[in-house]
Amino acid sequence: MPDAPSVRATEFVRRFAHYKDEAIRSKVIVVTSHDRVVGGYLSAEELDHYRRLKARERQALKVEDLDQLVADIRAAEYGREPG
Repeated sequence: MPDAPSVRATEFVRRFAHYKDEAIRSKVIVVTSHDRVVGGYLSAEELDHYRRLKARERQALKVEDLDQLVADIRAAEYGREPG
């Protein structure tokens, strides 16, 4: 995430409470060690979003459901959760 705040792992550990609160505002905190990304800390909201995406990652579709899927895609609005 290019706009996510980045913090060194040692700083993240020392000031966890601060970064926990920051994640609520920023959604994600990127954690680095020796100038490389080693992980990230997600807000609860972002974690829920991640879990929904992972659940849909390997979703099997039936041919007879494709017409409805295409209609749903055409009706979709960017940034809006499916209803």
